[in-house]
Parts: sequence; C-alpha cells; structure tokens
Amino acid sequence: MAKIVKRSARVILLDGDELVLIKRGRPGNAPYWVTAGGGVEESDRNVESALHREVFEELGATIMAPQLVLLITDTAESGIGVQHIFVARLKTMDLGVRTGTEFAKPERGSYEVVRIPFTAAAVRSIALMPPTLGEYIIANIDGLASVADEPREPRPSPTTPP
Repeated sequence: MAKIVKRSARVILLDGDELVLIKRGRPGNAPYWVTAGGGVEESDRNVESALHREVFEELGATIMAPQLVLLITDTAESGIGVQHIFVARLKTMDLGVRTGTEFAKPERGSYEVVRIPFTAAAVRSIALMPPTLGEYIIANIDGLASVADEPREPRPSPTTPP
C-alpha cells in the first residue's frame, strides 16, 4: 500500500445559487480557477479543521457544516497525495481579514475571489483545477446542492457510547 505523503482540504463553497472560487493568475500563464483550501499542517487537529483554517486564510470566511464528498488521489514518487473535497455553504466572508501568506508574495500571482452560477454550463466555461474536480461538480450539481443544505448530525465524542 502506498504511503500518503501530502493531504489537502478543499471546499466546493456555495453561497445561494453561486459557487465561490479563486481565479488564479500567474505571469505568462492563462488564468485558471480553484476552490478554496490547501494543505493539512501538523498543527491541524484533522482534515476538517485544516479546511476551516484554509478557508479563513484565503477568503476571510467561515463555512457551515462541511461534508466530505470526494477524494482525489495523485501519485508521487515518494507516495500519494490525497485531496479531501468537501461541500459547504458560506456563512460569512470578509476579504479584508484574509491572512494567507501567498497574498504577500507577488511572484505567486493573483488571487481574485469570484462567484459563478452553480450550474454545469458555468463550471464548463472555466478552467477549474484539477479537471477531475470540475467533471465531478458538473456530474453532481443537484446532489452537491442538496448535501450542502442537509443538517449535519452531531458526531458522538470518543467517550460517548453509541
């Protein structure tokens, strides 16, 4: 079995009937779009706490009841990378409080927060990365919106009997 060498957490972030994305621009490259999220750090309690941290860093946002909907696995020489893809609704967002270190590095390019309609046609019209995620969203628009609207049942604590 391959060893997981990198984990990341990303979110298909819905606000009403719109999808909140980051439009990336890098000098010399065509623009592309990504979902908010990033790498899981050792200081993160778990993948979901990494997601909350990353969403705040990149968007100054809080989200409601994220639910894991997809894993994307990439192969690397030293093991595998796993992207944990969640779906959630936006609770609050204030771009003025973003804290991500990438914003202080102009060589990393631009990070423009954009909204597009949450439709298959709109997702098809952009270069969403990774392409696997775009294909998944297009195939599951209605299901993702439904899951994002479901109340999440509280998880029992490790000391609570089932």
